[in-house]
Amino acid sequence: MELCNHDHDHEETVHQAKIHAMSEEDLQTICSVFKVISEPSRMRIILALMEGELCVYHIVEAVEGTQSAVSHQLRILKDNKIIRARRDGKNIVYSIADEHILNIIKMSRQHLHCEVSE
Repeated sequence: MELCNHDHDHEETVHQAKIHAMSEEDLQTICSVFKVISEPSRMRIILALMEGELCVYHIVEAVEGTQSAVSHQLRILKDNKIIRARRDGKNIVYSIADEHILNIIKMSRQHLHCEVSE
């Protein structure tokens, strides 16, 4: 392996990267969250729920899906703590579980329009 011209400068960066590295368990957990939210039908549900809580009927309407498909995706999102459910009379109402997911989506949207210079 050839040495980099900035070897001395990069040594400190490498040292800091090692100090701040995530545990394997945390790394796997974060990757799992991204895997769950990266599926397009689940992302549509998340985007709908960003507007406020909804029951299954209205989620189906908002994402133009079928009740069975939406219910399946809701279960996956709920099992992964992306969304939460609460009973409201005869209905189950879904909402985003915490602000962190909202922030991830908002930053991702901003990234769509980000110009990266080389």
